[in-house]
Amino acid sequence: MTTEGTWIGYSGTARIGLAVVLLAVAGGLAYAGTRWPGPFRARKPRPAVANLMIAAWILAIATFLVCVSLYVHQARQDYPGRTAPTDPITPVTIIGVGIVFIVVLTTSTHGPVARLGSAAIGALAAPMIFELPFDLIVMTRTYPIPPDPAWYRALFFLPLFAVELTTLALLTLSPMVRLSRATLFCFALMLAVFAVWALFGFGYPSAPVPITLNVVSKILAFVTALTLFLPLGHQASVRRPQASAAQALK
Repeated sequence: MTTEGTWIGYSGTARIGLAVVLLAVAGGLAYAGTRWPGPFRARKPRPAVANLMIAAWILAIATFLVCVSLYVHQARQDYPGRTAPTDPITPVTIIGVGIVFIVVLTTSTHGPVARLGSAAIGALAAPMIFELPFDLIVMTRTYPIPPDPAWYRALFFLPLFAVELTTLALLTLSPMVRLSRATLFCFALMLAVFAVWALFGFGYPSAPVPITLNVVSKILAFVTALTLFLPLGHQASVRRPQASAAQALK
């Protein structure tokens, strides 16, 4: 059992089971991609709903910051002297966020406000495509925090999931977002890389193999995000939403 980093890696039948589940989900998404009749535009929320979504996103972030401070304080008490592990993946994430922002900003024919807003939303949502399934995988593998490990895991991960889900929901505010076959294929490929990572224990990226698999899957998450925004050329949307006088980013 791998105990480096911030979570405990999978071992034995657990890693095989995780790999099988991930491959099954990836296969299901790939099959759905072959049958997908899209691309489909995201349905724009009404202005009141859009404002509520933004408020929920801000509240989720504020709640997470409070909860994570409590979690870290308790962890430092229970694991005194334990230093934070090196993180070789953060530079990849920062570079990927910047690339998504620039690509979305410069490849659209929409107005400047829509392009800027869509670029910001895409840059925020891209890492969440990776983080949401990743956190579901490692949630139960984090180091236990006494006196109630389940409580402290919930304290950390529930608001984190709220941040991730509300951030992904912001994608509906962009007039550029379309769900296409490429999106499903790229996300399925990311989960397939997760499955390979699982076969190696899904350990913390402190060795060449988990570092490589972490980086590759994160890059695929950013590519998945870009497929939502890039112009589709000759691919026409099967359903076009009716024009609205109040559009979220116009």
